Amino acid sequence: MKATLLYRIAAVIFFLFGIGHTYGFLTFLPSSEEGRAVFKAMQDVHFTEHGASLSYGGFYSGFGVSAGIQLFFSSYLAWYLGGVARKAPGTLGLIGCVFCAAQLVGLVINYRSFAPPVTIFGLVLSFCLGWAAWLARNSVAVPQGMAVPSFGHSSADIH
Repeated sequence: MKATLLYRIAAVIFFLFGIGHTYGFLTFLPSSEEGRAVFKAMQDVHFTEHGASLSYGGFYSGFGVSAGIQLFFSSYLAWYLGGVARKAPGTLGLIGCVFCAAQLVGLVINYRSFAPPVTIFGLVLSFCLGWAAWLARNSVAVPQGMAVPSFGHSSADIH
């Protein structure tokens, strides 16, 4: 498997995750009467902070939309890194590793806070990003048309 394919798989998963999160977030209504009461209270109870009228419902909405935007950005970033991994993997530096580390932290949060499907998405994303980062850091792109010196090794020995 190549780093480019793994980054592209991660990009598609992030995109689907973003669609699911955004749709679910915007259409979510608690199923229990108690849950609906809490949801309504989060919207209705306001407090003033730094001269602004705020509510926990506003925080919830703002963070929810922000999380969706981050998922779509992560999709773009993973797709972009897939292109870089194909053309010049040596230029990626630590960004693939940092992207994977951030996803691993998210995986722990997902496990502790959300339903199993979210954790499974996070696990697959962590796996794809980690494997892609490892492959990209351990590969060297050869410009098209350039001969690779063998130094006594067969071309199969050159990674």
